[in-house]
Amino acid sequence: MSATLVEAPLLRLRAFRNLFVAGAVSQLGSQITYVALPLLAVTALGAGAGEVGLLSALATLTALVIGLPAGAWVDRVRRRRLMIAMDAARAVALLSVPVAWWAGTLSMAQLYVVTVLVGAGSLLFDVASMSIVPGLVGRERLTSANSLLVGTAAGMDVAGRSLAGVLAQVVGAPLAVLLDALSYLWSAVWLRGVPEPALAGDGSPEAAESLRARIAAGVRFILGNRVLVAALVQGTMANLAFPLCSVLLPVLIVGRLGYPEWVFGAYLAVGGLGVLAGSSSAHLLGRRFGTGRAVWVVSLATAPAALVIPFLDAGPWLWAAAAAWFVLTFRTGVNNVLLVSLRQRVTPDHLLGRMTATMRLLLMGAVGLGGLLAGLLGEVWGVRAPLWAGAVIMAVSWLPIHFSALRRSGPNTAGRPY
Repeated sequence: MSATLVEAPLLRLRAFRNLFVAGAVSQLGSQITYVALPLLAVTALGAGAGEVGLLSALATLTALVIGLPAGAWVDRVRRRRLMIAMDAARAVALLSVPVAWWAGTLSMAQLYVVTVLVGAGSLLFDVASMSIVPGLVGRERLTSANSLLVGTAAGMDVAGRSLAGVLAQVVGAPLAVLLDALSYLWSAVWLRGVPEPALAGDGSPEAAESLRARIAAGVRFILGNRVLVAALVQGTMANLAFPLCSVLLPVLIVGRLGYPEWVFGAYLAVGGLGVLAGSSSAHLLGRRFGTGRAVWVVSLATAPAALVIPFLDAGPWLWAAAAAWFVLTFRTGVNNVLLVSLRQRVTPDHLLGRMTATMRLLLMGAVGLGGLLAGLLGEVWGVRAPLWAGAVIMAVSWLPIHFSALRRSGPNTAGRPY
C-alpha cells in the first residue's frame, strides 16, 4: 500500500470516487422503487397484505437460490464488468413496469418477476462492489470508506423515500420506477472509470477447484471464525425483525389509517436519517470502544425502542413509532459500517466474494423470510401481529454479541480474527 493511497482523502482517489458516485445515484433510484413498487401494487392493482408481503420477500429470497454460487463466481470473474452488466439488466427489467402500466397490461405476476430479476442483479452487484472496495482504498481505511458509503446510501434513502412518496402522489408510481431504471444506467456510466482489479486467486491451486469445493471453502472460513459467526447470528435476527416491522406499513398507514402516500414515504425517510446518523457515528464509536463492544452497547441501548413500533396508530403514536424507527435504524447504520468493515478486514482477498455472498445468503434470506412471515401473520391475525413479532425479535437481537468474544474486544483488538 503506497503512502499516497493511505494519506489522500478518499474522494480524491478517482477509482473510489467513481464507485461512490455510481452507488449514490443508483441508491437514490432504488429507494424510490422500494416505496413505489408496493404503492403501485396497492393503489393500482388492489394488492392485499399477502401479495405485498410476497412482493417484498421475493427480492431477498433470491439470495437463497443463487447466494452461494454467486460468491464463488464473483471471485472468478471481472468484478467491474459484472457490475456494469447487472446495472444494465436491472434497468431493462424496471423499464418494463411503466411500459406495461401505460399499455394497461401490468399485473402482480409481472411485478413478481421484475422483483426477482432486480433482486438477482442487486445480489451480484453488491457482492462484487463490496469485494472491490478493499483493493481501492486499502484495508487500513475500510472503516472510513464504509462509513462514507453507508452514510451516503442512508442520505439517498432519505431523499429517495421522501421523493417517492411525493412522486407517487403527484405523478404516479410508474414514473418513480422509471427514474430508478435511469439511475442504474447512470451507475453503469460512472463504473467505467473504476479500474478492473486482477482476478483474486489467479495462479493459485484454488483457481482450478470445482464450484462446489470453492463454495465449501468459503462456508468453512466463516464457520471457523467466531467473530463472523456472532455477527452473522445477530444480523440474521435483526434482518428478520425489520421486514416484520415494515412490510405491511403501506397497508396500515395508507390503507387502514387513511394517510396520503407522502406520509408513508416520510416515515421510511426517518429510517434513512437514522442510518445516516449511525453510519456517521460508527467510526468514532468503533475507535472509542472497539468494534464488538460498540456494536453490543448500541444494540443493547436501542433495544427498548423496538417495543414502541407495534403501537403505531393515528395521531401522536405515528410520530412516536417514527422516532423509535429512527433509533433502530441508527443502530443499523452503526452495525453496517463496523461489522462490514470487520468482515472485509479479516477475510483474505481470494475469499471476499464468497464471504460476502454467504453472509448475504443468510442475512438477506432472513429479510425475505421476514417478508413472508409478515404477509402470513397479517393475513391470519391482522397487520399489527407482525409488528409485535418483529419488535420482540429486535429487542433481544443483542444477545449473540453479548455471549461472544467480540463483545470483549477493546479499541486495540477490534480487528483481531478470533
